[in-house]
This record gives sequence, C-alpha cells and structure tokens, in this order.
Amino acid sequence: MTDLLVYNIGKLVVGPASGSDNAADPTDGDTPLLDIREDAAVAIEDGAVVAVGDSTAVCRQRPPEAAARALDASGKLVTPGLVDAHTHALFAGDRSGEFVARIEGRSYTEIMDAGGGIPVTVGAVREASDEQLLANIHEQLDVMLAHGTTTAEVKSGYGLDTETELRMLEIIERADETHPVDLVPTFMGAHAVPEGVETDTYVDRVVDEQLPAVAEQGIARFCDVFCEEGVFDVEQSRRILQAGREYGLDPKLHAEEFTRIGGAQLAAELGATSADHLLHAAGEDAAALVEADVTPVLLPATAFSLSEPYADAEVFLDAGAPVALGTDLNPSCFVHSMGFVISLACLRMGMTPEEALLGATTGAARAIGRAGEQPERAIGRAGDSTVQAAGADSDGAGRLHEGTAADLVVFDLPDHVHLPYNGGTNRVETVVTGGRAVHRNTTGDGGEPR
Repeated sequence: MTDLLVYNIGKLVVGPASGSDNAADPTDGDTPLLDIREDAAVAIEDGAVVAVGDSTAVCRQRPPEAAARALDASGKLVTPGLVDAHTHALFAGDRSGEFVARIEGRSYTEIMDAGGGIPVTVGAVREASDEQLLANIHEQLDVMLAHGTTTAEVKSGYGLDTETELRMLEIIERADETHPVDLVPTFMGAHAVPEGVETDTYVDRVVDEQLPAVAEQGIARFCDVFCEEGVFDVEQSRRILQAGREYGLDPKLHAEEFTRIGGAQLAAELGATSADHLLHAAGEDAAALVEADVTPVLLPATAFSLSEPYADAEVFLDAGAPVALGTDLNPSCFVHSMGFVISLACLRMGMTPEEALLGATTGAARAIGRAGEQPERAIGRAGDSTVQAAGADSDGAGRLHEGTAADLVVFDLPDHVHLPYNGGTNRVETVVTGGRAVHRNTTGDGGEPR
C-alpha cells in the first residue's frame, strides 16, 4: 500500500534535466537545467519514492483513497528537500554583540583581536552540558526544517580539544537520530587555534590526539580545515587533511574566504570532496577544482552577514563546476533558510533560479556525499562539460526519482522562479522527510494530509 501520495502538483522539480521530453522549457529558450513535470504526483512507500509521473496516471494506479495518507498539493510547487552543504549548527552562547560591532564597521579580524569570534563560542560549548547542546542543535534544526531543509552537514570545531570535539560529534549523531533532518557529521578540530598555543603545536595535537580519537569514535565522515591567513596555512592544512584521510575521513576545506592563499589549489591537489567559501578564488582555482572533481560550495549568506564581497559564481559555472550552496549557519552568520540563500545566489552572485535551486539540492548533496548515483549530465554554463555526480550513498538526496529518499517540500508558490523572487519570505507549506510529513505551515484548511 502507498504510504504517502502527493498529487495534483502544479510544478514538480524532479532534479537535473536529462533530456527527457517531460522537462519544462525555460522562458529564455536556453537548454533546461531542471526536469520539471506539470500536473504531477509522487508516490512513496517505506521512505522511498516508488512512482513519479502524471497525476491522473499515478492516481489511477494508486488511488488517493487507498493510500495511508494523501496530500493534495492543489497546484502548488514541489521540490526535492533542500540540502544545506555547510553549517556550524551546533553551538552555545550568544554573539549578537558582534552583529552590532560589524554594523559599527569592525571587521571579522578586528572582532577576533578584541576577544570575540570563535573563542567565545568555544568557551560556551565547553561549559554547556550534553543535554543543553542537544537542545541547542534541535532548536536550530527546527528552524531549518521549517524553511525546507531536509539534509544538512554539521561540523564540530567549537571544542578545540579532544574531549569536546568528541562530545560535539556525539551530539550531532544523537540529533541525527532524534530529528527529522538528516545530518552529515564533519570533524573540524582545525577550526581555530586555542588561545596561548602555537599553531604548529596545535596541529600536532589535531594529528596525534584528535584524529585517532575521532576515527575510533567512528561518527565523522569528513575532516575540514580553516585554511586561511592567520589560522592554518597551506602546509599545515595539508598535513591535517592527509592525516585525516589516513584515518578514513574525506577532506574538505574552508578556502579563500578572506584571502587567497592556495586553499582551493590544495583542495584540488588532495581531491577533496569540496572547497567552501571561495570568495577570493580565481579562474585557475575553478579550473583546478573541476579537473580534480571537487565541488565548490558557495556561501552567500556569509558575505551578506560579514559585509564581504560575494563569491564569483560565474567563474565556477563557466568552468563547468557543479556549484553547491549552503547557509554557513553559525553564531556570526545566523541564517537558517536555504530559500534566502537561493535568493542571494540569484540577486548577488548572478546565478539563475535554475542554477541556484540545483545548488541547493543536487549540488549540495554532491558536496556532502549524499548525491547517490546519477547519470552523467551537463553542469554549469560550459556547453561541453560533463561531471559524474559521485557519492558513496545511494539515497540520492536532492532528487525525486524512483528509489531516492522521499524528502520533498511543498511550497505555496506557482513555480521555482518564485522561490528566489520571494526573497526572505518563507513560503514552505509542508515538509516530508523519509516519506513522513514532519512539518506543516498552513494558513487555511486546504491540502491537509488525511
């Protein structure tokens, strides 16, 4: 029996276009990037999509009255669940004072030098109990879910010692088990250097103490490093990431955020899963990442929050890169909404609505190892570029095909263009994860699953 049937969908975004005759023609006449079905339905069983197609045909085979639950989308937009490729969603304490300091003109570095920044959160996380930390991350995930995020990467990195880094990863795992949002844990002991410790000495601690303990714990999938001037240089980052790989952790990098010191080239050299931020990356960096099959993760909300220049998305798209997006949710970038990130990507980085939605679904899934197996497809703006979307998982987050995880969002919108067009307005009506409607935000009595 069908567990959940979502039918009478006005526009259904299935995923990247693959040459199907069912793909919608874009208004500008270019080759479509999205596979969009009109008047469609999605049938779900055992947490997976089992049928996608014309609403009348699907309902004939799987009548709504015979389903355990049926949701009439009433002509609204349905997309795959949004994927957030980069967050620091587990933290404690409050740094709203830094928001005021930035308004007054102080830079990120000046705030750090004045005793603010990451060390403040490190102190708060160390003092918080496990139950408080779990409650904190649930609070952040609740808001993310309400804005349509169904899968998110979450980093440690506010411990900077073995005990607290392990605690953070344990809390992320507990949250993954107890919250509808699917979480991907990343170890980031190299997020900053503890006060009073030489950088090389701390790198030794990360490599010799933290990484073996993280590997033995067996929770983290990735190892990330803040490769930045005044934090960890290229050689220090290389040492940590190579050691992490020896312990079975795939590399990621915070690269070229404030200065261009070679982090993107290091990501290419190591064949990292992703290189993130990239505000100061150049064309040769984009080319190197594409050649090495590294996913660039752009974080426009970071530039928005810190009043920094935005990353040049066109450099990556023209190179044929599968651009991913994320919120960078953290105490200095208090943004939970991937819808808002999609708007910023369009309005401040020049991405089209199609490119931005792909970046918040399949691109982001690829950046965190949740893409599953996908057919080779054209990506970006390079007409002859193709990228094989790799990933060890077969759940296919960010897509809605038969066999993929049944994560989707019903938006009270007519089409995908209205998602960034609505800016900061949350138009999410229903969120489904694992085939269950886990969030409802209705203003009337229509469309309620029975």
